[in-house]
Amino acid sequence: MAGCGEELKLLGMWASPFVVRVQIALRLKGFSYEYVEEDLQNKSELLLRSNPVHAGKVPVLIHNGKPVCESSVILRYIDEAFSGAEPSLLPADDPYGRAMVLFWAAFIDDTLLKARSQALRGETGEEKEQGRKKAAAAMETLEGVLRESKARFFSGRDGPGYLDIMLGSLLGSMRATEEICGLQTFDPTTTPLLAAWAELFCALDAVEPVMPRVERLVEYAEATQPRTAVSSTTN
Repeated sequence: MAGCGEELKLLGMWASPFVVRVQIALRLKGFSYEYVEEDLQNKSELLLRSNPVHAGKVPVLIHNGKPVCESSVILRYIDEAFSGAEPSLLPADDPYGRAMVLFWAAFIDDTLLKARSQALRGETGEEKEQGRKKAAAAMETLEGVLRESKARFFSGRDGPGYLDIMLGSLLGSMRATEEICGLQTFDPTTTPLLAAWAELFCALDAVEPVMPRVERLVEYAEATQPRTAVSSTTN
């Protein structure tokens, strides 16, 4: 049962940064929830029934029996369905500010993650190097966004918001990738604000218990390659 008096059940898989996104959001809101670990090689009937469009991908949040899929959508749903629960993840009374947060959130998934994927899985050395350059450029862009917030968090507040969760949930898998193949997470020279932000984010009470350990992610990735990858198991 959630602290809001509603029934919440999260179907997930421990290594997925997208599942971590939802866990962090629920914990920031102070909600309790039932977590169900899924075996993605032998998916449960509940998962397949709850997300038939995307072949049973996780995460799926089930609220009072109704499933909501895809991490970015779930975060927005949590914020809107429980609008009275603080902190708000998105700006409530600032349509432009809200639009900008959603724009940069899409940039993280559509530009940064795709660039890192190219750097890891490009067919040639040249393709991989192009991916590395794109990923580095995306990081520098996000460094500028954080600088413009004039705060320790992207939210512009003393605590994290939607954009912090969207990027911060990826830190475990990004650091595991750095350990495996040297694809740097943040360059302290070119992105010092992001480097400091990452340490601050991972130390938060809502984050630390659900952020997978890098060592365990590395072991998982090495054991399951090429069948899967740390950052591409879910949505």
